[in-house]
Amino acid sequence: MFCYQCEQNSKGACNTNVGVCGKDEKTAIMQDILLFAAKGLAWCATELSTKGVQNKKYDIFVMEALFTTVTNVSFDYLRIVEQIKTGSELLEEAKAECLKVGLTIPKEENHPVNFKFVPNPDDLMLMAGLVALETRFEEEGKAYTGIVELIVYGLKGLAAYAHHAYVLGYEKQEIYARINATLHYILEKHTAEELLGKALETGELNMQVMELLDSANTTSYGHPEPSPVRITAKKGKAILVSGHDLKDLEELLKQTEGMGINIYTHGEMLPALGYPLLKKYSHLAGNYGGAWQDQWKEFAAFPGAVLMTTNCIQEPKESYHNRIFTCGLVSWPNVTHISDRNFKPVIDAALAATGFTEDEEEKNILTGFGHNAVLSVADKVVEAVKNGDIKHFYLIGGCDGAKSGRNYYTDFATQAPKDSIIMTLACGKFRFNKLEFGDINGIPRLLDIGQCNDAYSAIKIAVALAEVFETDVNSLPLSLILSWYEQKAVAILLTLLHLGIKNIKIGPTLPAFIEPEVLNILVETFQLKPITTVEADMAETLA
Repeated sequence: MFCYQCEQNSKGACNTNVGVCGKDEKTAIMQDILLFAAKGLAWCATELSTKGVQNKKYDIFVMEALFTTVTNVSFDYLRIVEQIKTGSELLEEAKAECLKVGLTIPKEENHPVNFKFVPNPDDLMLMAGLVALETRFEEEGKAYTGIVELIVYGLKGLAAYAHHAYVLGYEKQEIYARINATLHYILEKHTAEELLGKALETGELNMQVMELLDSANTTSYGHPEPSPVRITAKKGKAILVSGHDLKDLEELLKQTEGMGINIYTHGEMLPALGYPLLKKYSHLAGNYGGAWQDQWKEFAAFPGAVLMTTNCIQEPKESYHNRIFTCGLVSWPNVTHISDRNFKPVIDAALAATGFTEDEEEKNILTGFGHNAVLSVADKVVEAVKNGDIKHFYLIGGCDGAKSGRNYYTDFATQAPKDSIIMTLACGKFRFNKLEFGDINGIPRLLDIGQCNDAYSAIKIAVALAEVFETDVNSLPLSLILSWYEQKAVAILLTLLHLGIKNIKIGPTLPAFIEPEVLNILVETFQLKPITTVEADMAETLA
């Protein structure tokens, strides 16, 4: 296997029998084949659109195939085989539609539109060479392939966000069409400059998707509001909900109401406790634990059931294997999967477990500083800036991970000047969000904006401040110190580059799929910089 789509890669590639994430060779190849089939279906959907033909089944399949192949989502290769089978059936249907309206199907056997499903997984494995990155390295070169993968990984990230909106009933045909069209585009030969332009367009599309998801979340659950969140346990039976999907959390809260079961969030679900229509449930007790990479320790210690709603799953340990559940597109072999949001198995497991036997001393942190909450006190923020009480803003956030070097973000946050505001989002905040940062004129110095998709909120805040001070975002006393891990972070980075935001510092390592010549273009155009030392980077932001 060969995979370099996330920050966990080992020396540029998870090219062993098992990836650092726990993905084995068979699962990796099935994911590559699923993506290959999705490219074929996207080709058909785009061609059909020129004839005024649309089929939502194709759009949803492509979106879900992209999301399925995001890091730490689906590890059950048999479930992926079923997705591939569905994709093949849809592809045959789409090709027939193409021929019906007079479109010509490419004849090349290695074109994704000509993918043929075979029911035996071992026979499917024989297609590995057709879909392998190494094959494309030989045919197109590493630099060219890397730019194409940059686009694909951006699409994977925005597909995840689009899916979160979709389950809440929010979708736009334009978004589906552009996802399909982008996959269609990369099946043709282009210059490196043209591909980089398409990568920035992918960032622009991600901005649209994040805006749609923000509307879906806030319309469904209200605008997040600054809220204290309990981070210590309460006596009673318990369920821990990890991932990102607010709809899954809502349904679980409904099904457990009045049952004496406390629901705790974990990881990227923490911001759910800032939404008015979610925190109205009295048994939404608080947040337990930190970021995804600590789940082996935290899930083992949690005395209840665990529900994984989106990506972030690791191979379950034996100590909690019988009380962890997956839903949506997340899967792990031999882990019970909830396919219809009937969470009775999860509830039964929670009732059978010991639960917390006593209350722990109450401790709280704050969340809920979305764009609506921050901009509602914008006048105080602007006044504090004009008075010199606030001299700098830092956005320190992104993905967390297990690789060494991430203490940088804790050190940066704690060493930031006392007259600066720190905005944070995604699970990277768990490095420092339980520390005390104080306030400036009643404004908390640490503002938890939310999940990774809430980068939209951070952008809205920055744009609003730029308008007030009659300048652009790059001229604000604002520094972006970002950590990346998987493809949603790639999508956000492309959005920031599309917006022309410069001098972004990113770490702990640079993406392995960006070859030096491509990196040089990004550095020259956007002054994108790898992190160095806290002292040097801090001094540069304040120069």
